[in-house]
Parts: sequence; C-alpha cells; structure tokens
Amino acid sequence: MATTGPATERTGGGPAHENGPRAYLGSFTTAGGLGITTAAVDPVTGALTPLHSTDVVPNPSYLVPDPGARRLYAVSETPDGAAAAFRLTPEGPVLLAPAVPVGGADPTHLTLTAGHLVTANYSSGDVSTLPVRDDGTLGGPARVLAHHGSGPRTDRQEGPHAHAVRPDPAGRWLLSVDLGTDAVRICALDAADGTLTVRDRTRLRPGSGPRHLAFHPAGDLVCVVNELDPTVTLCRWDAEHGTLTPLGETPLLPEGAADTGPTFPSALVLSPDGRFAWAANRGHDSIAVLALDARAGSATLVTTVPCGGHWPRDLALHPDGRHLYAANERSGDVTWFTVDPETGVPARGGSVPAPAASCVVFA
Repeated sequence: MATTGPATERTGGGPAHENGPRAYLGSFTTAGGLGITTAAVDPVTGALTPLHSTDVVPNPSYLVPDPGARRLYAVSETPDGAAAAFRLTPEGPVLLAPAVPVGGADPTHLTLTAGHLVTANYSSGDVSTLPVRDDGTLGGPARVLAHHGSGPRTDRQEGPHAHAVRPDPAGRWLLSVDLGTDAVRICALDAADGTLTVRDRTRLRPGSGPRHLAFHPAGDLVCVVNELDPTVTLCRWDAEHGTLTPLGETPLLPEGAADTGPTFPSALVLSPDGRFAWAANRGHDSIAVLALDARAGSATLVTTVPCGGHWPRDLALHPDGRHLYAANERSGDVTWFTVDPETGVPARGGSVPAPAASCVVFA
C-alpha cells in the first residue's frame, strides 16, 4: 500500500528537489512506521522532503542499495525473518518478488557481497546468506551459520545475538558482530554456494556488547561500537590473514554523563577522509563526535551534541560527507545536520517526521 509522506520541517525554503538524490528511510511497521519512505534530498541544505512510502514488507528496519543504485534490499525484522528485493523507480521502490525467508529470527542488518545478500539475525543468533540472481531477485533456501556462546550480562547475553555483518574493503572476508558473545567473527564466503566458514574470532571485552562496526577509509583500522557499555573499540585489521586485533576503547559520553541514566549506543559512521567518526547514543540521545588517528590506532571524544529527537537508532552520512542524519526511533523523526569540515561537529539543520524510524540510506 502506498501512502503519502508527512510534511517536512524545512529551514531554507526552495524546491523539494524531487528529481535529485534520494534517501530511503526504514521503519518498524508494527510500531506505526510507514515501511520504506522515499525522500528527496536538498543538495545544499541536506533537508529531506518525503515523497511516498510503501509498507508491502513488514518491519523493513534496515536497508541497503546495490552498487548501481538500481535496487534496494530490506530485512523484514520479524520472528519469521525474511529479506526482500525492490526495484528503484522515480515513483519509489517496487517489490521485485515475495520476500524470501532467511532461516533466522529478527534479522537486524544486511549487506551485499560476492553475489549474495547476507543478514545478521538477532534473536536466533546466526548469519544467513541468500544468492542474488541476475535480475536482482533473491534465491533460496538460505545458508545459515550459527553462532555459539554467551556473555556475562545474563539479561542481554544469555546466548548469541548477531547484530551486524560487513564485508572488508577488499571483499575477501565477511565480519559478523555478535552482541551476545562479545565477539567479531571473520568468515570466508563461498561465492558458489553461499556457505560461510569461520576463519577467526576476535574476543572483545566481556560485557561490552558489540553492535556495529565500520572500516576506516585507510582499510587497516576498524571501529566497533559497543551497545552494553557506551564505548568504541578500535581494532587493527590484517586483510591478508583476516585477523582483527583490539587496540583500545574510547568512551562515547563525557565524564559524568553516565549518571543521568543508561545509554545504549547504536550506530557509527566515519568521514570520507577518515578524520572523524560519529556514534549515536540512545538514552543520552546524543551524537558523539570522535577525532581519529588512524596511524596510532586511537580515537578521542571531542564532544557530544543532541541528536534532535529520542532514541537515535541509526546514523547515516550523505555520500558527499557534508550532512549527517539521525533516525530517531522513539520520537519518530529523522534529523539532519551540517558537519563542520574542520572540527567534525554537526550543527542541526532540521527534521522530518518519520514514525518508528530505524535507518537512512542513500541511492
């Protein structure tokens, strides 16, 4: 079902740039979300103007476009877990075929690599691969790699909880981040049949609860954002051997901020030049600004700024690096910021209503 997008708060006026770049907003339909919303992006201010939405797939909480920006893929974050392929058109995403089961429960993240779609399935604690056909549709059945283990936080780490999957820059390895076992698994993907084989497992600090990771543009540094303790772990990446070595942790909150209540970081993005990283703090409802030193393998907390809403589930950086976006799930909006190129500090530009917002991607 298609619905009309809500009105937008705009700061600079002017046209909606309906023929320019597009942003795609994922959301939780079971919490009142509109599904996948298409928005025009003002190339100067970064403002979003919703154009249309579709809820043909329940809970499309995370999205990824293909490299050619012809198609969009979504998880369906439900107990029966599925993934779906869409064709991108001027009128919005069009479902290519019925959603395909991923063989796991509550997929929270997905990526494209080596001709396959890979999902991280939170509740079942496993990772699934589906072949991507020449026409963009998804094949099956899914190949599933189970995670095993637990962590010291019995309320959240009673078992494995795969939360994100990411290929390395060379596309040789796949890294899966597991909140439940405080580990990042490095896997090899057989492009012929979709089988994943674990080659190494990096253990992070017990109870840290790693959630997402991002590669530094230099390729040999990885930033892991931890959900159960508001920190980022920097790791050295050895692409030749497929190994990840933790270097140290950096707090995502200023001193004393933890006294205001629990904080659960969610997403992290890096600037194209690798000088800065930004992490979303749910609870503290802020964006942490980090200065990175890739050679030393260190990060420094510069400041935090309000996220513009409540419970920022995702952060996204526009490909030009000038505008940052926070998907605020519980306040139901997406806020955009202009990034200061010298300091990395984002300044709020405006926001648009987006019920149960969960992610932002660009194509």
